[in-house]
This record gives sequence, C-alpha cells and structure tokens, in this order.
Amino acid sequence: MKHLKLTFLLAVLMSMVGARASAHDIAVANDDEVIIFYDYVNNGTELMVTYNNSGENYSGAVNIPKEVTYNSTTYSVTSIGDEAFYDCSGLTSVTIPNSVTSIGDKAFWYCTGLTSVSIPNSVTSIGDKAFYDCSGLTSVTIPNSITSIGNSAFSGCSSLTSVTIPNSVTSIGNFAFSGCSGLTSVSIGNSVTSIGTAAFSKCSSLTSITIPNSVTTIGDEAFYNCSGLTSVTIPNSVTSIGSGAFAGCSGLTSITVESGNTVYDSRNNCNAIIETASNVLIAGCQNTIIPNSVTIIADYAFYDCSGLTSIIIPNSVTSIGNSAFYDCSGLTSIIIPNSVTSIGNSAFYDCSGLTSIIIPNSVTS
Repeated sequence: MKHLKLTFLLAVLMSMVGARASAHDIAVANDDEVIIFYDYVNNGTELMVTYNNSGENYSGAVNIPKEVTYNSTTYSVTSIGDEAFYDCSGLTSVTIPNSVTSIGDKAFWYCTGLTSVSIPNSVTSIGDKAFYDCSGLTSVTIPNSITSIGNSAFSGCSSLTSVTIPNSVTSIGNFAFSGCSGLTSVSIGNSVTSIGTAAFSKCSSLTSITIPNSVTTIGDEAFYNCSGLTSVTIPNSVTSIGSGAFAGCSGLTSITVESGNTVYDSRNNCNAIIETASNVLIAGCQNTIIPNSVTIIADYAFYDCSGLTSIIIPNSVTSIGNSAFYDCSGLTSIIIPNSVTSIGNSAFYDCSGLTSIIIPNSVTS
C-alpha cells in the first residue's frame, strides 16, 4: 500500500513538473515559416498563443497571425497566454494582430532582446509582469482600449524612455514601471484614479510628472527614489498619499498642492506630505501648522527640510521623535507645548538657524 501511494505521488509530481513543457494543443507555421504553438480556448472555437516547448525559444521577428487554419478549420487568435514568450532573449520584435484582446501574465518576461512592440487597439488588458525586465525595449504603444496595466507589467524596462498612458486606463498597477531608469517622461491619462504601490519607483531619469485630476490615490513609495524629479503638483482630487510616496526624491525642490484640495490644503499640506517624503525640501511651506489631531511627531518627520523657518506644535503632541527636525537649517523659531513629555535623540541636530528654544517643565527625557 505504501509503495502504491508513493508511486501515485511521484506520478502527480511528475505531471506538475512537466505541465508547462507539454502544454499545447497545436503547432502551426506562420507565413514566415516560424512555428507558433497554440492552445484551444473558448470551447475550442479560438486560439491562444502558448509556450514554445520544442526546446528552441522564439527568436528574431515573430508575426502572430490573425487567423490560423488547422485541419480545414479556421480559428481566430484572440490571446497571448501566460509565459507565451517567457525568457526568449533572442526575440527582437513581435507583431500582435488586432484579433488579440489580452496579453497574459509574464507573456514577454525576460525578453531582453525585444526592442519594440505595438499593442493593437483590440487589447483590453496587460497582465502582471507581461514585459517584466525587457531591458532592450525602447518604446511601447499602449492603445486606448487598455483599461488596466498589471502589476510589474513594465518593471525593469530600463531602456524605455517615454510612456503615454491613455485615457482609457483607470488604474496603474503596483510596480508597473518600477526600475525604468531610462524613463524621462510619463503622460498619465485623465481617467486614472489610482497610482499603485511603487508604480514609478526608481525611475531615476524622470524629471517631471503631471498627476491628473482623476487620481484619488497615490500608493506607497509610488515615486520612491525618483532622484531626477524636481517638482510635483498634487491635484485637488487626491485624498490619499501613501507612505514614502516621494521618499528618496533627492532632486525634488517643490510640491504644489492645488487650492481646491481640502485634504492637503495650504494649512496642512506641508505636514501631510513631509510625512511621506521626509527628506524633501518643500518650497512655499516656510510656516507649518501641525493640526490638533497629531499626537506624535515621528522619527525623521521633518528631516532635512532646510526651507522650514517656523513651526507651531499643538497641545495634542506628547512626543517629538528621533531626528525629527534634523538638519532644518532654516528653522529660526519653535514653540514646544506643555503636553510634550519626551524629545528624541538628535531631534534638533544641526538646526544652525535656531538661536533659542524653551523646553517646558512637562519634558522628562
């Protein structure tokens, strides 16, 4: 009995291991005599491009046909499946017909030789990691038919220089363009409502970004380490800015909040945004009022805000964290209320413009 169970388990494991290597229904040569592998979909009425299991990866230019005739039956090619061109480093270009409606997860993952791709208007979705680490990709056209860009869809496309996200797109996935270090400009369509976590992180060549009024949410670390970014305007539609959204943006000198934004208004925007980008100089925020809802000023909350000249801390605050005002060289005055009981290490370190400070009796450490 034990032997039978072991044999059955091995059979299951072998089938799982070999699932990808044997998964295709038909293989048909296109007009260029390139054999393309397909699976039947939609109850056998259509075809999906699948992984080439011949032992030889796709290479050069591959033209995916709109239709395939097999055994006297003609099928439409409607999708590019998950991992269809996975790790085809020799693939230089691909033509996608306008019969295709979806590009699967990891469809072109690690196609490092791929330099350009034109996505037709028939495609409505780009899967997660679809073009992940296509480091040779210099341009991509995203059509108006696309409604969402998957997580890490273009992550690591370091040669990509510009991207236009059409008005049809409503969400930009997590890490969608993360690590696109050659990206210098991004145009975001007016229908995008959310920018995902780390969506543009480490896009070090990105110098400017226009966030449209449709956006309500900017995710955690959305623009993390975009060291070339110099200015950002937060539109009045934005109600949520994630942790570290602009952290590491060492070239950022100004953040402008539109006057109609009731969440990050002129009274609170500096405090709110500095919490997400604590090492950023915020132009025009020389006088900061912290609202009464704040009880703790966190570690590094205003670190290196050299443009900050004065700050009023409300009676609701009980503690000032470590290095909270570290290197605020422009700070000339601060009032610490009687509610504060502790001031952290290096809280006012290198505040060279601060000439006097009154520490209340409530402070015990």
